[in-house]
Amino acid sequence: MRRPSVPTLVALVGGGAVAAGALWWRTHPSACPYGQRFWVQPPHPVISRKRLREVLAPSDGERVLEVGPGTGYYTLDVAQLVGRGGRVEIFDLQQEMLDHTMARARASGLANITPSQGDARRLPYPDAAFDAALLVATLGEIPDQEAALRELRRVLEPGGRLVVGELFGDPHWVRPGRLRERAEAAGLVFERRSGSPLGYFARLRRPL
Repeated sequence: MRRPSVPTLVALVGGGAVAAGALWWRTHPSACPYGQRFWVQPPHPVISRKRLREVLAPSDGERVLEVGPGTGYYTLDVAQLVGRGGRVEIFDLQQEMLDHTMARARASGLANITPSQGDARRLPYPDAAFDAALLVATLGEIPDQEAALRELRRVLEPGGRLVVGELFGDPHWVRPGRLRERAEAAGLVFERRSGSPLGYFARLRRPL
């Protein structure tokens, strides 16, 4: 039997390491480290800003919460849409991500963004504080997704909308069926999905 060449062995070992790493990330939810922020900074053609605007439909004067803003890929766009009379609260586990986003906001002349650091399973906001909320490629990083969804429901006003974005390939990708199942268990109503199961925004609501 012919023994595999050294390059083949290297490729096999490398492939195995990648697969093992992906499996570990799937079974150990955690936030993308700030040192690896390059993963969240490139353009998102499937879950684009334009598609988010259509699904979230932010309007002037609204109060919006973004959980897990990363380096602000969507934040600045939403802040511009709610205008000076509106507010965008950004909430992240990592202070470095918040600092990065706020530096970008200042450079863009935006003064309607407020950062808070903490755990998404225990949001530091009063009941019914927001008209809308969003989290993109973030839900799967939270160890207890239903707890986070219950908290998001609590801080939304009755009838308030929540948009969840997911992209296949993310180690913590949440498939549409699983999202709907967990959202409904948390007391949210599924309204619609924009995009394919591999890259989508889902809009949920807190019942009236």
